[in-house]
Amino acid sequence: MLRKAKSLKGYKLHGRDADIGKVKEFYFDDHHWTIRYLVADTGNWLLGRQVLISPYALAAANKEGQSITIDLTKKQIEDSPSLNSDRPVSRQYEETYYGYYGWPMYWNGPYMWGYYPTILREREKWREINQGGKAWDHHLRSTHEVSDYHIQAADGEIGHVEDFVIDDETWAIRYLIIDTRNWWPGKKVLVSTQWIERVNWIEGKVFVSLIRETISQSPEYTEELLITRDYETRLHRHYNHQGYWVV
Repeated sequence: MLRKAKSLKGYKLHGRDADIGKVKEFYFDDHHWTIRYLVADTGNWLLGRQVLISPYALAAANKEGQSITIDLTKKQIEDSPSLNSDRPVSRQYEETYYGYYGWPMYWNGPYMWGYYPTILREREKWREINQGGKAWDHHLRSTHEVSDYHIQAADGEIGHVEDFVIDDETWAIRYLIIDTRNWWPGKKVLVSTQWIERVNWIEGKVFVSLIRETISQSPEYTEELLITRDYETRLHRHYNHQGYWVV
């Protein structure tokens, strides 16, 4: 199911044996545009630490209960590698973190989740996957940080990033929600992360290989709209792009 990142903020996190806090934000990589960690707000518990939860431990979000189930105990999280709240997430930390939990390292292999396009749930295969592979370089960014980045089309600026649309099965970011009110008052549109050419992280700009007129005529997105496959099909047809769901 597709969900907005901001709509998940504040969801309760239910561990195996206790609640561990609430959703604060997410870290994603700038290579596959996929969520790599949920950042938990644990209140006064583990104060001063960033508490990161990999999608390997996440169940699908429960909209009715405003919650996400975490397949970890409170003790496992407490004993996990510590990362100060003012420190960036380094590759060295990630290797220690993934080693602690025994999960396959997502940066080994050509696909979104290493050697697989989706999260591998078969635990007996994890050990053999972690034994090697060609790693690709990545950098982690926070959804909070990238919100409000400006969107630069091929012929000028069109608006800014308002939110992220996440697929809670693969944890890929499928779309950016773009607020274009500076150009077309009140209109919001979706732009697939597959259409992003590059990001200037210093200037805070996302470059897309689309022109403003084409974007302005795309199917409008509203807060009340459910992003159905029919809507996605119309969106991709408008841009003359194949959908990510087509194999």
